[in-house]
Amino acid sequence: MKGIVLAGGRATRLHPLTKITSKQLLPIYDKPMIYYPIETLIAAGIKDILVIIAPDYAGQFLNLLGSGRELGVDFSYEIQEEPRGLADAFIVGENFIGNDNVTMILGDNIFEDDFSKEIKSFKEGAMVFAKKVPDPQRFGVVEFDKEMRAVSIEEKPKNPKSDYAVVGLYVYDNRVVKHAKSLKPSARGEIEITSLNNVYLKNGGLKVGQVNGAWEDAGTFESLLRVSNFMAEKQG
Repeated sequence: MKGIVLAGGRATRLHPLTKITSKQLLPIYDKPMIYYPIETLIAAGIKDILVIIAPDYAGQFLNLLGSGRELGVDFSYEIQEEPRGLADAFIVGENFIGNDNVTMILGDNIFEDDFSKEIKSFKEGAMVFAKKVPDPQRFGVVEFDKEMRAVSIEEKPKNPKSDYAVVGLYVYDNRVVKHAKSLKPSARGEIEITSLNNVYLKNGGLKVGQVNGAWEDAGTFESLLRVSNFMAEKQG
């Protein structure tokens, strides 16, 4: 199992904070944001990690993370010239993935849960995770049947069929590169991760796990403050 941390994009919603640095390098209490998703992968036993970054701040990521030796991992880097959607990460990372399965985590997603059991036991298909949220229309939304099996996933629906949001942690088998290449851009010009998940759903190969602990998508000023306070309390 290899790992990808997707830390591209320009995060214009966080200006002026992100006018001079990447969102994923902003501090969350006592560490840069990107440390938290990296630690989630390390906890799952993943040591070979690709960091996908925007060109503007590539040097800052290299200065911070280096080879990965300090953390006991091996970092590789790829530049994503334009934010073409989350599923584009698997095209950018094709050579890195090679013949392995891969877990991708978004560089601004911070979890309290330990996903090591699910990731270490993964064999084939795809596995995503969902959590109840008060504002599901902001996310990919998964609808379940009575047995809690996924029956549909929609990207940012105006009328969500459930209040379960798909969080920024995705596990795929080696077919993910081929499937990502087959996707057509959505109306907003991006290769959507929801479209990729629907490929696996239609093939009967998608499993959806539950997120029990805290989860933050740290892309707003409010969530930055909230997760910093949470980490300060947790470690205090």
